[in-house]
Amino acid sequence: MAQRSYSTAAIEVHWDSDRCIHTGWCSKNLLSVFNPEQHPWIQLDQGELDAIVAVVEGCPSGALTYTRLDGGPQEVHSEPATIVPWPNGPYHVRGSFLVEDRHGEVFDTGPRATLCRCGQSNRHPFCDLSHREAKFHSYPRVAEPQEPAES
Repeated sequence: MAQRSYSTAAIEVHWDSDRCIHTGWCSKNLLSVFNPEQHPWIQLDQGELDAIVAVVEGCPSGALTYTRLDGGPQEVHSEPATIVPWPNGPYHVRGSFLVEDRHGEVFDTGPRATLCRCGQSNRHPFCDLSHREAKFHSYPRVAEPQEPAES
C-alpha cells in the first residue's frame, strides 16, 4: 500500500500502511498529532517531541517508526527480542529481530511487529486483524490453577 514520512526540523516519522493494524494506539494517546480525521493525518507540529517519540515507540505493529534529526537518541532495540501472544490476537514482537522468507532472504527487521497467529492474514507473516472476523481464540499455555475440591 503506502509508505509516507512526515517531518519537522527535529524528527521524521515514518508510516507503513502495510504494517498498520489500526489499533488506534497513536490517536488514543496523542490525537493532536495522530488524527485520522485530519489531512494529513500526522501533524508533528501539534505535539511535543518527547510525546511523539513515546507514542511512536508504543506502536504495536511497527507501522510507525522515527528518525531523530536533532541529534537526539534513536529508538533502542531491546536485546533479546521478545514475542508475546496477545489474547485472541497476534504475536507482539519487540526488539532486534529479522523476518526471513523460506529462502533465508530478510524482508523485515525490528524494532516492533505484530505477526499473524490465526492463519487468516492476507499480509503474512504480519497481522491484518483477520483474527477478529475469523473469531480466533487463543488458549493459555498453562491452565489456571484449580481450587482444591472440598472433602
